[in-house]
Amino acid sequence: MPSFEITPIGTVRNDRTDVQHTDNWGAVRSTITIDERFGEACLQGLEGFSHVEVLFIFDQFPERDDYREPRPYRGRSDLPSVGVFAGRGPRRPNRIGVTCCAIESVHGRELTVVGLDAVSGTPVIDLKPTMAEFLPVNIKQPEWVSRLMSEYFQP
Repeated sequence: MPSFEITPIGTVRNDRTDVQHTDNWGAVRSTITIDERFGEACLQGLEGFSHVEVLFIFDQFPERDDYREPRPYRGRSDLPSVGVFAGRGPRRPNRIGVTCCAIESVHGRELTVVGLDAVSGTPVIDLKPTMAEFLPVNIKQPEWVSRLMSEYFQP
């Protein structure tokens, strides 16, 4: 397959630096500073939205060597084994993460969001305003996911 290069558009800044701390992201306030090459008006209009989808790179995690065999989710033996595309973890092809975050403020090239599960220094590769028409109506997921994620976005 052909490959391509992605250049980050900005960087995350917050008080989370431990990549092993995997829960309680709900109250984390992050400021995303967009690179100056996009100009001071690059976020203009985003303040009209309540949420933004942040696409970022899990740059502090290596990719796995082999993705063919399902593995226990988060390496936990109490959770089922799943294929690489049935989870949202950082050790994945291309290491791309995506999270829908509440917008707190927009000022020039700075976007402040709440609930971004990325540590300080994480490269951001894109932002997309969250639009109701793109959201699914009926979500189905296994019970163990609800149990696992019950504290993920808690403050």
